[in-house]
Amino acid sequence: MTASPTIHYRIAVADPHAHRFEVTLTVPAPEPRQALSLPVWIPGSYLVREFSRHLGAVSARQGNREVLVTQTAKNRWEFDCAGRGALVVSYPVYAFDTSVRAAFLDAHRGFFNATSLCLRAHGKDQLPHRVELSGLPAGWEVATAMTPIEGAPLQFEAADYDELADHPFELGPFWRGEFIAGGVPHEFVVAGALPVFDGERLLRDAQKLCEAQIAFWHCGKGKPPMSRYVFLLNCTDDGYGGLEHRASTALIASRRDLPRLGQVEVSDGYVKLLGLISHEYFHTWNVKRLRPDVFERYDYEQENYTELLWFFEGFTSYYDDLFLVRTGLIDEARYLKLIAQTFTQVLGAPGRKHHSVARSSFEAWTKYYRQDENTPNAVVSYYAKGAMVALALDLSLRGAEKSDKPASLDDLMRGLWKDTGGGPVDEARILGKLADLGGEAIAQTLSTWVHGTDDLPLPQLLERMGVRWCLDKPTLAQRLGLRVSESDGVVTVKQVLLDSAALAAGLSAGDEIVACNDWRVRKLDDLPLTLNHVDPQRLELLVARDQRMLSLALTLPTQDSAARPVCLGLLEKAPARAQSLRRAWLGG
Repeated sequence: MTASPTIHYRIAVADPHAHRFEVTLTVPAPEPRQALSLPVWIPGSYLVREFSRHLGAVSARQGNREVLVTQTAKNRWEFDCAGRGALVVSYPVYAFDTSVRAAFLDAHRGFFNATSLCLRAHGKDQLPHRVELSGLPAGWEVATAMTPIEGAPLQFEAADYDELADHPFELGPFWRGEFIAGGVPHEFVVAGALPVFDGERLLRDAQKLCEAQIAFWHCGKGKPPMSRYVFLLNCTDDGYGGLEHRASTALIASRRDLPRLGQVEVSDGYVKLLGLISHEYFHTWNVKRLRPDVFERYDYEQENYTELLWFFEGFTSYYDDLFLVRTGLIDEARYLKLIAQTFTQVLGAPGRKHHSVARSSFEAWTKYYRQDENTPNAVVSYYAKGAMVALALDLSLRGAEKSDKPASLDDLMRGLWKDTGGGPVDEARILGKLADLGGEAIAQTLSTWVHGTDDLPLPQLLERMGVRWCLDKPTLAQRLGLRVSESDGVVTVKQVLLDSAALAAGLSAGDEIVACNDWRVRKLDDLPLTLNHVDPQRLELLVARDQRMLSLALTLPTQDSAARPVCLGLLEKAPARAQSLRRAWLGG
């Protein structure tokens, strides 16, 4: 049997100080007019990022013959090939993006996604794709979930371009640990950790999360859909984010959030990191396999639109912290505090009154991923409000009065997985499955929540679980309707919310608040110190705008009229049914 021809990439660490990879692509049996292109976005991050801007001059040859290269678009090249000789294409790539979405290289670390480095050979997508690494500095290791080629060091193979694009690489000296979950080997790689990092604790806690999620999806029947899984965590001074892949995830977090040797308590930073790990791992099922039908095949050269990110990102955002309490990594009180923070975030943004989560999903490419000073007024987060929709749906199903055996959101997720075999879904299929579980009324309610802009009935739903909803004292920024930055004694307005006192007074993003009532202001909390006891609601602000000094009069609203933080707690003497429902909800 003749082996299939293989698309081959040699990726060389060419110049770490110049942050430059050198890529050599070999295309066997090219077309007479062979087209190559680089993706403009990476699946999971819904923004056109123009990765091709970092490619240098592209050259090509067949044997000893130089091939004419014509660039036909911002990210596409065509090659005049002759005969049957392999096409060999070479080009440098500048790599200095510290995020999880692109490529990075310096003298201490390398990282890349194929969507940033590997030109796609049109018409050859379904061929096997091989990656060969070269030029690695002494002491550097490689971590990836891509299949290594036996007997060929530093070579890896994917079945096609889609699989190639779904396997990031971490290069450098890093910490590495392993555990087994659901019968599957899991590897955890950490770059940039402090010496006090407690790797064994991170492995234990990650293992708990992975085992719980595997049990959630498969109920003890069969193994997860990957034969091996790799966490790639890059620790920086101040970073946060993740990007899911079919058998791995790339993470970035503050190194101060890692667990420390001898540390017993669970810090807020570590809870945040565990929530990120939980979120990206849940995506192994919910978005990488169970996914929007329009993502069945990605178009790498333009936006791929869907209205379903409230389900694939929002519902994942609901489950990420829920698994922390279900595994005992945090207690009920800590969990209620986390979801209260999500409620506060959504309810404090006027955009929720104008923007549905379905529209937010569809417009992610132009709005959610391109945030500016007006974003809180115009956009709702399909992550945060999507998580609230998931909670409202879960509690509605669990608290159904007329059901002897109420359903739950867990049943919906597992039912969709079973019915599709882990394949694509559309909104009609989600609503249809929900109707099977809880009736047509709840399916219509979900549709209304997803496409509408009304606030969700969460206070009443939580009360059925024995959870009390209340509003806390607003901060000064919430009373004013302002979001500011404070640095070196300078207070700068970042965002002004609709229908706020700050907007009525004429404050604008970019303004520097210099003084209030003739007193210098160095942080926003200085404002109350300057109040006149005769008329304490009136403020005379001196602001600097584009080097011009302006005096603006502002009336301080009462606390009751301002957006206020949500706080949640357990009801005293909650009915036995409420306690039973809550245990089932938080215990899984």
